[in-house]
Amino acid sequence: MRPNILKSSLENASFSIIFQIFCRCITFLLNAFVVRHVGQAILGVINVRLLLLESMILFLSREPFMKACLTNTAEHNWAQVVNLLWLTVPICLVMSFLFGYIWLFLLSTAEALPPYYTFAVWAVGLSCIIELSSLIVQLVANAFLFVRLKIILDTIMIAIRTMTFVPLILYYPENALLAFGIAQLVAAIFYTTSHYVYFHYHIAKLNKCTQKRRMSLRGSSDEFVVREFPFHTVKDFLPGQLENNDSYLDKKLTILTWSFFRQGILKQILTEGERLIMTIMPVLTFTEQGTYEIVNNLGSLAARFIFRPIEESGYFYFTQTVKRDKLISDQNPGEIQESVNVLTHLCSTVTSIGLIVLVFGQSYSSTLLWLYGGSKLTLPLPVLLLRAHCLAILLLGINGVTECYTNATADSATINKSNIIMIYESIAFLGASYLFATWFGPVGFIFGNCVNMSLRIIYSAMFINKRHRDTIYRPLRGLVPKPLFSASLLIAAFITNLSHAYFFPAEKILHLFVGIMMFMIVLMSWMYENYELLRLAANKWYKRRNKQGKSD
Repeated sequence: MRPNILKSSLENASFSIIFQIFCRCITFLLNAFVVRHVGQAILGVINVRLLLLESMILFLSREPFMKACLTNTAEHNWAQVVNLLWLTVPICLVMSFLFGYIWLFLLSTAEALPPYYTFAVWAVGLSCIIELSSLIVQLVANAFLFVRLKIILDTIMIAIRTMTFVPLILYYPENALLAFGIAQLVAAIFYTTSHYVYFHYHIAKLNKCTQKRRMSLRGSSDEFVVREFPFHTVKDFLPGQLENNDSYLDKKLTILTWSFFRQGILKQILTEGERLIMTIMPVLTFTEQGTYEIVNNLGSLAARFIFRPIEESGYFYFTQTVKRDKLISDQNPGEIQESVNVLTHLCSTVTSIGLIVLVFGQSYSSTLLWLYGGSKLTLPLPVLLLRAHCLAILLLGINGVTECYTNATADSATINKSNIIMIYESIAFLGASYLFATWFGPVGFIFGNCVNMSLRIIYSAMFINKRHRDTIYRPLRGLVPKPLFSASLLIAAFITNLSHAYFFPAEKILHLFVGIMMFMIVLMSWMYENYELLRLAANKWYKRRNKQGKSD
């Protein structure tokens, strides 16, 4: 592999993980701040309607062009690429007017819109146009491996948006949408300006040097291909400035962009399915939308910080251990035995975590919501939503492990088939979400997500069983909890529910103490039944530590 690209990819991945955690923590704290100072209705308008508007405009205007133009950048005619990427600005302008008109005049609402809603809608559209005016510079930063630049500017942009929004909310809480619109514009102006300023000084520094910046990329042979930085002034980032002996646009890149655009429409609909239903079909009030977003953010913490690292590590392990194009019986028995053990233990671990969340979530959802948003969030609806979300967390963990094994070990034909099946599953998710939301209100979206997760688990389980059908291995037995652990969970569920009924909200500390004691009992029962697994993990860690110590 080309060393510079590999190194930058790994850096980009690690920085992106840190940035995602940073953004999730900022969003988590910012939502709590908005709930305490403004209320769930404003949060629903911001997090559902306005952020969906921003997502729709930016995704459809930017993503197809970026994906196409990041393909094989070493062979780009940069004059054509600049011309192509500047088409995003008029496209974004059209998208902003189109979606802005829809958001202002065509979307039906069952309640009055907050003050400055019109300003916030147009501020979102204008901020998208401003941000896309630096898209060519963003692409150049990616293509020439300016990894840290992107992460630093993205982080500063989030910080500026937050520092602009929070003081305005403190002084004028009734004008929250005005504060949101101003923060969007300030952040977009900074983001665009900072890109051009950085490359202005960078190019000036290159021009002073006798040797220009070069990127060494390994080609198909062992020789290195030297590529000069093609921009000699900031004006070269504008269309028609670079020398170009070919056509105005690259035909292949244009066709590729159109292909990504058609693919992106479906992907965007499936990704933003819940928000689209909430926005287009007024099945929920703004307050219910805000409450749903709060609970969704709380519930997603477990998925992002616990389940996702398990899935990513498991995927890498299974891709290195199990061959995609060979039957299990034709592969190395030792490696297969180890992979089955790992899959069984992963299934057992995520199931145990999910069951603990499900059991304790029924009694301590109100306590967590009180800590997060105060008494405003201890009403029946938020508590019901978080309790239902605990079931979704259990299914999410099981789906993550089973699906990661399927994606890591399936052949190309199975993967292509699973992509088609996933489209049908997503359509079923959208339909179930709409029906359940109509029948049960906000909790219906969680039930719809549970239906989606269940269908995906069933498909992955069928693949895993079929994969091991002619062997003695049954890795999905790890999904069945062990007897002592199950009994301790039942006892904990009974006692914590009694504690919630008698001690909450008058005796919160006592209720929390009961939960801690029951959690310790559940944890000890799990450790007792999984002693061999814990000993194996401890031995692995001890050997690795000794090995690192000797190498140092």
